Amino acid sequence: MTAFPEAHRPSVASTHRPVVLLHAGSAGNWMWEPQLPAVRDRLALTPHLPGFGPRVDEEWPGLAAAADDVARRIRDLGAEGAVDVVGVSLGGVLALHLAARHPQLAASVLTSGTAVLPVIGVARTASALQLLLWNRRALWRAQASSLGLSPEGVGRFVEHGLSVRRATARAMLDEIWAGAMPEGLERYRGRMLLVAGEFDPPVMAQSLDALLEVAPHAETRTAPGMRHIWNLDHAKRFNAMLRDWLRGGVDHWLLEPTHVLL
Repeated sequence: MTAFPEAHRPSVASTHRPVVLLHAGSAGNWMWEPQLPAVRDRLALTPHLPGFGPRVDEEWPGLAAAADDVARRIRDLGAEGAVDVVGVSLGGVLALHLAARHPQLAASVLTSGTAVLPVIGVARTASALQLLLWNRRALWRAQASSLGLSPEGVGRFVEHGLSVRRATARAMLDEIWAGAMPEGLERYRGRMLLVAGEFDPPVMAQSLDALLEVAPHAETRTAPGMRHIWNLDHAKRFNAMLRDWLRGGVDHWLLEPTHVLL
């Protein structure tokens, strides 16, 4: 499988801040391909996280060290000054850790489907089952079928999932399951938009409340009708939210969390 590029240069001369897109734990950096047209006016970085893509042989270093790795990679890939950080699922957790550990680097943070509270109940059971079946092609095909991917996209999703070592997944999930609230996030003063899909596991919405206690200046929203990794099957809607955020606003389509029953 050919590695998806990490740096995507703007189509025209740009004075906009670079945007950094951090991928989920069940996908590689290629998951951001549908968003590239929405950010073609700036440098877009889609770094490979440790243990994923071309880095599958690397050990999962933990969330704090992975955030430091992302900070170094941002500079290595040519970004200067502060950047806007976007993450979904694991990528969202890392975006928060990056903001907490490198606040001068992260000008803003946009996350979706991010769990920072301990994962218990049905969500924990589902994740444990995924881990048990990690090396089964049928698992990845079933997940791909729910994402509205093209046949080519299904193949890429399945092959990438099978390439990630179960030990990497176990180490990463153990850390997320235990609760992943970043230490020092209360000192971060950059703009924050924290989103949960309407049909995300409840821990995602509950995490919004916990994050708001730590960072009361954050905006929290529900994405109506959306599941977990919705940038793939609802790219136009995600891109509209992303563009509004990068322009300094919040997409009016998003709802206040209390407006949706979870």
